Amino acid sequence: MASELRQRALPQPPQTPTADAVPAPSFLAGASVLSGADPAKPYLGTHASGRGEYGRLVQVLRGLSFTVYFLTGCIAIHITQLIGAPLYWVNRDLYDAYMSVTKQSFGLLITTMTHWWGPTTIRISGDASVADQIRKTKDGLVEFSFPERMVMIANHQIYTDWLYLWWVGYANTPGMHGYLYIILKESLKYIPIMGAGMMFYGFIFMSRKMAVDQPRMAHRLGKLKTQKTTPSGTKYLDPMWLLLFPEGTNASQNGRNKSAKWAEKIGVKDTEHLLLPRSTGTYFCLTELKGTVDYVYDCTVAYEGIPRGKFGEDAFTLSGTYFRGQPPKSVNFYWRRFRVSDIPLDTAEDFDLWLRARWYEKDALLEQYMSTGRFPPSPGEAVTKGHEGHLETEVRTRNRFEFLQIYAVIGFVALIGNIILKIWAQVLALVGR
Repeated sequence: MASELRQRALPQPPQTPTADAVPAPSFLAGASVLSGADPAKPYLGTHASGRGEYGRLVQVLRGLSFTVYFLTGCIAIHITQLIGAPLYWVNRDLYDAYMSVTKQSFGLLITTMTHWWGPTTIRISGDASVADQIRKTKDGLVEFSFPERMVMIANHQIYTDWLYLWWVGYANTPGMHGYLYIILKESLKYIPIMGAGMMFYGFIFMSRKMAVDQPRMAHRLGKLKTQKTTPSGTKYLDPMWLLLFPEGTNASQNGRNKSAKWAEKIGVKDTEHLLLPRSTGTYFCLTELKGTVDYVYDCTVAYEGIPRGKFGEDAFTLSGTYFRGQPPKSVNFYWRRFRVSDIPLDTAEDFDLWLRARWYEKDALLEQYMSTGRFPPSPGEAVTKGHEGHLETEVRTRNRFEFLQIYAVIGFVALIGNIILKIWAQVLALVGR
Protein backbone atom coordinates (compact mmCIF):
# COMPACT_ATOMS: atom_id res chain seq x y z
CA MET A 1 0.00 0.00 0.00
CA ALA A 2 2.87 2.32 0.76
CA SER A 3 4.22 1.84 -2.72
CA GLU A 4 0.80 2.54 -4.20
CA LEU A 5 0.47 5.77 -2.24
CA ARG A 6 3.97 7.00 -2.99
CA GLN A 7 3.94 6.17 -6.68
CA ARG A 8 0.29 6.50 -7.53
CA ALA A 9 -0.01 6.68 -11.28
CA LEU A 10 -1.89 9.64 -12.65
CA PRO A 11 -4.92 8.87 -14.83
CA GLN A 12 -4.29 9.21 -18.53
CA PRO A 13 -5.73 12.39 -20.07
CA PRO A 14 -8.67 11.90 -22.41
CA GLN A 15 -7.96 12.06 -26.13
CA THR A 16 -10.47 14.86 -26.67
CA PRO A 17 -11.89 17.44 -24.32
CA THR A 18 -15.39 16.98 -22.97
CA ALA A 19 -18.23 18.85 -24.61
CA ASP A 20 -18.29 21.75 -22.17
CA ALA A 21 -14.54 21.99 -21.68
CA VAL A 22 -12.85 25.31 -22.36
CA PRO A 23 -9.49 24.45 -23.93
CA ALA A 24 -6.62 26.88 -23.53
CA PRO A 25 -6.24 27.60 -27.27
CA SER A 26 -9.54 29.54 -27.33
CA PHE A 27 -8.04 32.16 -25.03
CA LEU A 28 -4.73 32.20 -26.82
CA ALA A 29 -6.56 32.90 -30.05
CA GLY A 30 -7.89 36.13 -28.55
CA ALA A 31 -11.55 35.46 -29.30
CA SER A 32 -13.65 38.60 -29.03
CA VAL A 33 -16.90 36.87 -28.04
CA LEU A 34 -17.73 37.13 -24.33
CA SER A 35 -18.45 33.48 -23.58
CA GLY A 36 -21.13 33.13 -20.91
CA ALA A 37 -21.71 36.87 -20.54
CA ASP A 38 -25.16 38.13 -19.64
CA PRO A 39 -26.20 40.70 -22.28
CA ALA A 40 -28.42 42.42 -19.71
CA LYS A 41 -25.39 43.42 -17.64
CA PRO A 42 -23.21 46.43 -18.55
CA TYR A 43 -20.11 44.46 -19.53
CA LEU A 44 -17.31 46.28 -21.30
CA GLY A 45 -14.45 44.54 -23.12
CA THR A 46 -13.06 41.03 -22.71
CA HIS A 47 -11.39 39.19 -19.86
CA ALA A 48 -10.07 35.74 -18.91
CA SER A 49 -13.29 35.21 -16.94
CA GLY A 50 -15.17 35.16 -20.23
CA ARG A 51 -16.81 38.52 -19.64
CA GLY A 52 -16.01 42.19 -19.44
CA GLU A 53 -16.06 44.44 -16.43
CA TYR A 54 -19.02 46.36 -15.08
CA GLY A 55 -19.36 50.07 -15.76
CA ARG A 56 -17.78 52.54 -13.34
CA LEU A 57 -20.99 53.36 -11.45
CA VAL A 58 -21.79 49.70 -10.87
CA GLN A 59 -18.21 49.07 -9.74
CA VAL A 60 -18.46 51.90 -7.20
CA LEU A 61 -21.77 50.60 -5.85
CA ARG A 62 -20.42 47.06 -5.64
CA GLY A 63 -17.26 48.32 -3.94
CA LEU A 64 -19.20 50.29 -1.36
CA SER A 65 -21.63 47.48 -0.56
CA PHE A 66 -18.78 44.97 -0.37
CA THR A 67 -16.73 47.21 1.92
CA VAL A 68 -19.66 47.87 4.25
CA TYR A 69 -20.49 44.17 4.48
CA PHE A 70 -16.92 42.98 4.94
CA LEU A 71 -15.84 45.64 7.43
CA THR A 72 -18.98 45.40 9.57
CA GLY A 73 -18.59 41.62 9.58
CA CYS A 74 -14.91 41.80 10.57
CA ILE A 75 -15.64 44.36 13.29
CA ALA A 76 -18.50 42.25 14.64
CA ILE A 77 -16.31 39.16 14.73
CA HIS A 78 -13.46 41.01 16.43
CA ILE A 79 -15.80 42.49 19.07
CA THR A 80 -17.11 38.95 19.62
CA GLN A 81 -13.52 37.79 20.12
CA LEU A 82 -12.87 40.57 22.65
CA ILE A 83 -16.03 39.66 24.56
CA GLY A 84 -14.77 36.10 24.93
CA ALA A 85 -11.09 36.93 25.51
CA PRO A 86 -11.37 36.75 29.36
CA LEU A 87 -12.16 33.05 29.00
CA TYR A 88 -8.43 32.59 28.39
CA TRP A 89 -7.82 33.09 32.13
CA VAL A 90 -10.90 31.10 33.16
CA ASN A 91 -10.71 27.89 31.09
CA ARG A 92 -8.39 27.36 28.13
CA ASP A 93 -10.51 24.63 26.55
CA LEU A 94 -13.61 26.85 26.72
CA TYR A 95 -11.60 29.75 25.30
CA ASP A 96 -10.40 27.62 22.34
CA ALA A 97 -13.94 26.40 21.66
CA TYR A 98 -15.26 29.98 21.75
CA MET A 99 -12.60 31.23 19.34
CA SER A 100 -13.35 28.37 16.96
CA VAL A 101 -16.93 29.65 16.81
CA THR A 102 -15.66 33.11 15.84
CA LYS A 103 -13.51 31.45 13.19
CA GLN A 104 -16.63 29.74 11.86
CA SER A 105 -18.17 33.19 11.61
CA PHE A 106 -15.32 34.36 9.40
CA GLY A 107 -15.82 31.27 7.23
CA LEU A 108 -19.47 32.26 6.84
CA LEU A 109 -18.45 35.86 6.11
CA ILE A 110 -16.15 34.99 3.21
CA THR A 111 -18.41 32.25 1.83
CA THR A 112 -21.37 34.62 1.68
CA MET A 113 -19.11 37.37 0.34
CA THR A 114 -17.97 35.18 -2.55
CA HIS A 115 -21.51 34.00 -3.29
CA TRP A 116 -22.85 37.57 -3.50
CA TRP A 117 -20.00 39.46 -5.17
CA GLY A 118 -17.78 36.83 -6.83
CA PRO A 119 -19.90 33.80 -7.76
CA THR A 120 -18.03 31.00 -9.45
CA THR A 121 -18.38 27.34 -10.30
CA ILE A 122 -16.29 24.91 -8.25
CA ARG A 123 -15.40 21.77 -10.24
CA ILE A 124 -14.07 18.90 -8.15
CA SER A 125 -12.48 15.53 -8.84
CA GLY A 126 -9.86 13.33 -7.21
CA ASP A 127 -8.13 9.97 -7.30
CA ALA A 128 -9.32 6.73 -5.70
CA SER A 129 -7.98 7.70 -2.26
CA VAL A 130 -10.70 10.37 -1.85
CA ALA A 131 -13.40 9.27 -4.31
CA ASP A 132 -15.81 8.12 -1.58
CA GLN A 133 -15.28 11.28 0.48
CA ILE A 134 -16.78 13.79 -1.96
CA ARG A 135 -20.51 13.69 -2.71
CA LYS A 136 -23.17 15.87 -4.32
CA THR A 137 -26.10 16.81 -2.08
CA LYS A 138 -29.75 17.18 -3.02
CA ASP A 139 -29.60 20.97 -2.76
CA GLY A 140 -26.83 21.18 -5.40
CA LEU A 141 -23.93 21.61 -3.01
CA VAL A 142 -20.98 19.29 -2.50
CA GLU A 143 -20.30 17.55 0.80
CA PHE A 144 -16.84 16.44 1.89
CA SER A 145 -16.12 13.87 4.61
CA PHE A 146 -12.44 14.56 5.20
CA PRO A 147 -11.08 13.74 8.69
CA GLU A 148 -11.15 16.16 11.61
CA ARG A 149 -7.35 16.28 11.76
CA MET A 150 -5.17 16.59 8.70
CA VAL A 151 -2.47 18.61 6.97
CA MET A 152 -3.60 20.13 3.68
CA ILE A 153 -1.07 21.13 1.01
CA ALA A 154 -1.86 22.97 -2.21
CA ASN A 155 -0.21 24.85 -5.03
CA HIS A 156 -0.62 28.60 -4.65
CA GLN A 157 -2.11 30.28 -7.73
CA ILE A 158 -3.66 33.52 -6.48
CA TYR A 159 -4.54 35.25 -3.22
CA THR A 160 -8.08 33.85 -3.18
CA ASP A 161 -6.87 30.22 -2.95
CA TRP A 162 -7.33 30.19 0.81
CA LEU A 163 -10.87 31.59 0.50
CA TYR A 164 -11.98 28.66 -1.64
CA LEU A 165 -10.15 26.13 0.54
CA TRP A 166 -11.76 27.64 3.66
CA TRP A 167 -15.10 27.00 1.97
CA VAL A 168 -14.12 23.31 1.69
CA GLY A 169 -13.90 23.30 5.49
CA TYR A 170 -17.42 24.74 5.64
CA ALA A 171 -18.68 22.10 3.18
CA ASN A 172 -17.09 19.28 5.18
CA THR A 173 -19.11 17.01 7.49
CA PRO A 174 -18.53 17.81 10.28
CA GLY A 175 -17.87 21.45 9.47
CA MET A 176 -14.20 22.32 9.84
CA HIS A 177 -14.33 26.05 9.01
CA GLY A 178 -13.80 26.79 12.70
CA TYR A 179 -10.63 24.70 12.92
CA LEU A 180 -8.59 25.88 9.95
CA TYR A 181 -5.05 27.06 10.66
CA ILE A 182 -2.93 28.95 8.14
CA ILE A 183 0.74 29.93 8.08
CA LEU A 184 1.05 33.58 7.03
CA LYS A 185 3.77 36.16 6.55
CA GLU A 186 4.39 38.20 9.68
CA SER A 187 3.45 41.59 8.22
CA LEU A 188 -0.21 40.54 7.98
CA LYS A 189 -0.68 40.55 11.73
CA TYR A 190 -0.30 44.34 11.74
CA ILE A 191 -3.43 44.88 9.61
CA PRO A 192 -5.95 46.76 11.78
CA ILE A 193 -8.71 44.55 13.21
CA MET A 194 -7.99 41.59 10.90
CA GLY A 195 -4.44 41.14 12.18
CA ALA A 196 -5.56 40.95 15.79
CA GLY A 197 -8.42 38.67 14.75
CA MET A 198 -6.01 36.26 13.07
CA MET A 199 -3.88 36.15 16.22
CA PHE A 200 -6.99 35.15 18.19
CA TYR A 201 -7.45 32.38 15.62
CA GLY A 202 -4.05 30.92 16.44
CA PHE A 203 -2.65 31.40 12.94
CA ILE A 204 1.12 31.03 12.62
CA PHE A 205 3.03 34.11 11.46
CA MET A 206 6.38 33.62 9.73
CA SER A 207 9.28 36.05 9.32
CA ARG A 208 10.91 33.67 6.81
CA LYS A 209 13.95 33.39 9.05
CA MET A 210 14.02 29.82 10.30
CA ALA A 211 15.95 30.71 13.44
CA VAL A 212 13.04 32.98 14.43
CA ASP A 213 10.21 30.95 12.93
CA GLN A 214 11.08 27.48 14.23
CA PRO A 215 10.44 28.26 17.93
CA ARG A 216 7.17 29.99 17.02
CA MET A 217 6.04 27.04 14.93
CA ALA A 218 7.07 24.53 17.58
CA HIS A 219 5.05 26.46 20.20
CA ARG A 220 1.95 26.70 18.03
CA LEU A 221 2.15 23.13 16.72
CA GLY A 222 2.72 21.95 20.28
CA LYS A 223 -0.68 23.36 21.19
CA LEU A 224 -2.28 21.75 18.15
CA LYS A 225 -1.02 18.31 19.17
CA THR A 226 -1.73 18.60 22.90
CA GLN A 227 -3.81 15.70 24.11
CA LYS A 228 -6.81 16.63 26.26
CA THR A 229 -8.99 14.65 28.65
CA THR A 230 -12.75 14.70 29.08
CA PRO A 231 -14.33 14.63 32.57
CA SER A 232 -14.93 10.91 32.04
CA GLY A 233 -11.24 10.31 31.40
CA THR A 234 -11.36 9.92 27.62
CA LYS A 235 -8.37 11.39 25.83
CA TYR A 236 -8.79 13.36 22.62
CA LEU A 237 -7.15 15.86 20.26
CA ASP A 238 -8.82 19.04 19.07
CA PRO A 239 -9.90 19.14 15.41
CA MET A 240 -7.33 20.76 13.12
CA TRP A 241 -6.89 21.46 9.44
CA LEU A 242 -3.42 22.89 8.87
CA LEU A 243 -3.23 24.55 5.44
CA LEU A 244 0.25 24.83 3.89
CA PHE A 245 1.41 26.31 0.59
CA PRO A 246 4.86 24.72 0.14
CA GLU A 247 5.71 27.06 -2.75
CA GLY A 248 5.82 29.87 -0.21
CA THR A 249 4.14 32.44 -2.45
CA ASN A 250 1.62 32.64 -5.25
CA ALA A 251 2.65 31.94 -8.85
CA SER A 252 3.99 34.95 -10.74
CA GLN A 253 6.62 35.73 -13.34
CA ASN A 254 9.05 36.75 -10.64
CA GLY A 255 8.39 33.56 -8.71
CA ARG A 256 8.70 31.51 -11.88
CA ASN A 257 12.11 33.03 -12.60
CA LYS A 258 13.29 32.29 -9.07
CA SER A 259 12.00 28.74 -9.32
CA ALA A 260 13.94 28.19 -12.55
CA LYS A 261 17.14 29.55 -10.97
CA TRP A 262 16.65 27.37 -7.92
CA ALA A 263 16.13 24.27 -10.09
CA GLU A 264 19.32 25.05 -11.97
CA LYS A 265 21.23 25.66 -8.74
CA ILE A 266 20.32 22.31 -7.16
CA GLY A 267 20.43 20.41 -10.45
CA VAL A 268 16.80 19.26 -10.74
CA LYS A 269 14.10 19.53 -13.36
CA ASP A 270 11.98 22.66 -13.12
CA THR A 271 8.20 22.64 -13.26
CA GLU A 272 6.22 24.40 -15.98
CA HIS A 273 2.94 25.35 -14.29
CA LEU A 274 4.07 25.56 -10.65
CA LEU A 275 6.86 26.89 -8.50
CA LEU A 276 9.20 24.29 -7.05
CA PRO A 277 8.19 23.61 -3.42
CA ARG A 278 10.40 24.53 -0.50
CA SER A 279 10.18 21.58 1.86
CA THR A 280 11.69 22.94 5.10
CA GLY A 281 8.52 24.33 6.68
CA THR A 282 6.30 21.46 5.58
CA TYR A 283 8.84 18.92 6.84
CA PHE A 284 9.01 20.65 10.21
CA CYS A 285 5.21 20.67 10.55
CA LEU A 286 4.85 17.00 9.64
CA THR A 287 7.61 15.85 11.97
CA GLU A 288 6.14 17.90 14.82
CA LEU A 289 2.63 16.54 14.20
CA LYS A 290 3.67 12.96 13.46
CA GLY A 291 1.59 10.56 15.52
CA THR A 292 -1.31 13.00 15.83
CA VAL A 293 -2.24 13.28 12.12
CA ASP A 294 -2.87 10.32 9.83
CA TYR A 295 -3.17 11.94 6.42
CA VAL A 296 -1.88 14.67 4.17
CA TYR A 297 -4.51 15.86 1.70
CA ASP A 298 -3.14 17.40 -1.48
CA CYS A 299 -5.22 19.78 -3.60
CA THR A 300 -4.14 20.85 -7.08
CA VAL A 301 -5.87 24.11 -7.97
CA ALA A 302 -6.49 25.53 -11.45
CA TYR A 303 -8.45 28.59 -12.58
CA GLU A 304 -10.32 28.52 -15.85
CA GLY A 305 -9.29 31.13 -18.38
CA ILE A 306 -5.59 31.55 -17.62
CA PRO A 307 -3.61 31.10 -20.86
CA ARG A 308 -0.56 28.91 -20.96
CA GLY A 309 2.48 30.75 -19.65
CA LYS A 310 0.39 33.39 -17.87
CA PHE A 311 -0.46 33.76 -14.19
CA GLY A 312 -3.70 33.96 -12.27
CA GLU A 313 -2.69 37.08 -10.35
CA ASP A 314 -2.69 39.02 -13.64
CA ALA A 315 -6.30 38.09 -14.40
CA PHE A 316 -8.11 37.46 -11.12
CA THR A 317 -7.31 40.22 -8.67
CA LEU A 318 -9.39 40.81 -5.56
CA SER A 319 -10.84 44.03 -7.00
CA GLY A 320 -11.58 42.34 -10.32
CA THR A 321 -13.30 39.40 -8.66
CA TYR A 322 -15.43 41.35 -6.19
CA PHE A 323 -15.81 44.86 -7.66
CA ARG A 324 -15.56 44.62 -11.46
CA GLY A 325 -17.66 41.45 -11.78
CA GLN A 326 -14.87 39.28 -13.20
CA PRO A 327 -14.51 36.23 -10.94
CA PRO A 328 -13.08 33.02 -12.40
CA LYS A 329 -15.62 31.16 -14.49
CA SER A 330 -14.59 28.03 -12.59
CA VAL A 331 -12.16 27.03 -9.86
CA ASN A 332 -10.96 23.45 -10.33
CA PHE A 333 -9.80 21.11 -7.55
CA TYR A 334 -8.10 17.74 -7.88
CA TRP A 335 -7.72 15.94 -4.54
CA ARG A 336 -5.33 13.19 -3.41
CA ARG A 337 -4.59 11.67 -0.01
CA PHE A 338 -1.34 10.31 1.43
CA ARG A 339 -0.77 8.44 4.67
CA VAL A 340 1.71 10.22 6.91
CA SER A 341 3.14 6.81 7.84
CA ASP A 342 4.03 6.29 4.15
CA ILE A 343 5.80 9.64 3.80
CA PRO A 344 9.60 9.49 4.34
CA LEU A 345 10.22 11.73 7.35
CA ASP A 346 13.46 10.17 8.60
CA THR A 347 15.56 12.88 6.98
CA ALA A 348 14.84 16.28 5.44
CA GLU A 349 16.55 15.14 2.22
CA ASP A 350 14.24 12.14 1.80
CA PHE A 351 11.17 14.29 2.39
CA ASP A 352 12.42 16.92 -0.06
CA LEU A 353 12.62 14.27 -2.78
CA TRP A 354 9.14 13.00 -1.91
CA LEU A 355 7.55 16.45 -1.97
CA ARG A 356 9.23 17.41 -5.24
CA ALA A 357 7.96 14.18 -6.81
CA ARG A 358 4.42 15.10 -5.78
CA TRP A 359 4.91 18.55 -7.37
CA TYR A 360 6.02 16.95 -10.65
CA GLU A 361 2.77 14.95 -10.53
CA LYS A 362 0.83 18.14 -9.90
CA ASP A 363 2.60 19.73 -12.84
CA ALA A 364 1.41 16.83 -15.03
CA LEU A 365 -2.12 17.31 -13.70
CA LEU A 366 -2.00 20.99 -14.62
CA GLU A 367 -0.65 20.14 -18.07
CA GLN A 368 -3.67 17.91 -18.60
CA TYR A 369 -5.91 20.72 -17.40
CA MET A 370 -4.28 23.22 -19.77
CA SER A 371 -4.68 20.79 -22.67
CA THR A 372 -8.25 19.62 -22.05
CA GLY A 373 -9.92 22.07 -19.67
CA ARG A 374 -10.39 19.31 -17.10
CA PHE A 375 -8.48 17.48 -14.42
CA PRO A 376 -8.75 13.66 -14.56
CA PRO A 377 -12.22 12.40 -13.60
CA SER A 378 -12.87 10.73 -10.28
CA PRO A 379 -13.43 6.97 -10.22
CA GLY A 380 -16.48 5.42 -8.62
CA GLU A 381 -20.19 5.51 -9.41
CA ALA A 382 -21.03 7.66 -6.37
CA VAL A 383 -18.93 10.50 -7.77
CA THR A 384 -19.16 10.04 -11.52
CA LYS A 385 -22.87 9.32 -11.99
CA GLY A 386 -24.33 12.10 -14.11
CA HIS A 387 -21.25 14.29 -13.82
CA GLU A 388 -18.65 12.60 -16.04
CA GLY A 389 -16.34 12.20 -13.08
CA HIS A 390 -16.47 15.86 -11.98
CA LEU A 391 -18.76 17.37 -9.37
CA GLU A 392 -19.83 20.96 -9.94
CA THR A 393 -21.21 23.30 -7.31
CA GLU A 394 -20.96 26.91 -6.19
CA VAL A 395 -19.51 28.69 -3.17
CA ARG A 396 -22.50 29.45 -0.96
CA THR A 397 -23.90 28.67 2.47
CA ARG A 398 -26.64 26.10 2.99
CA ASN A 399 -28.98 28.80 4.28
CA ARG A 400 -29.08 32.30 2.80
CA PHE A 401 -29.42 33.88 6.24
CA GLU A 402 -26.74 31.76 7.90
CA PHE A 403 -24.31 34.69 7.86
CA LEU A 404 -26.44 36.40 10.53
CA GLN A 405 -24.77 34.07 13.04
CA ILE A 406 -21.82 36.46 12.80
CA TYR A 407 -23.77 39.00 14.86
CA ALA A 408 -25.38 36.54 17.31
CA VAL A 409 -23.06 37.09 20.28
CA ILE A 410 -23.12 40.89 19.93
CA GLY A 411 -26.90 40.80 19.66
CA PHE A 412 -27.19 38.60 22.75
CA VAL A 413 -24.83 40.79 24.79
CA ALA A 414 -26.69 43.92 23.67
CA LEU A 415 -30.00 42.34 24.69
CA ILE A 416 -28.70 41.35 28.12
CA GLY A 417 -27.15 44.80 28.57
CA ASN A 418 -30.43 46.46 27.66
CA ILE A 419 -32.32 44.32 30.18
CA ILE A 420 -29.79 45.11 32.91
CA LEU A 421 -29.99 48.85 32.19
CA LYS A 422 -33.78 48.77 32.37
CA ILE A 423 -33.72 46.85 35.64
CA TRP A 424 -31.13 49.27 37.02
CA ALA A 425 -33.26 52.25 35.96
CA GLN A 426 -36.26 50.75 37.76
CA VAL A 427 -34.17 50.14 40.86
CA LEU A 428 -32.99 53.76 40.84
CA ALA A 429 -36.54 54.95 40.36
CA LEU A 430 -37.74 52.90 43.36
CA VAL A 431 -34.86 54.13 45.52
CA GLY A 432 -35.58 57.74 44.58
CA ARG A 433 -39.18 57.61 45.74
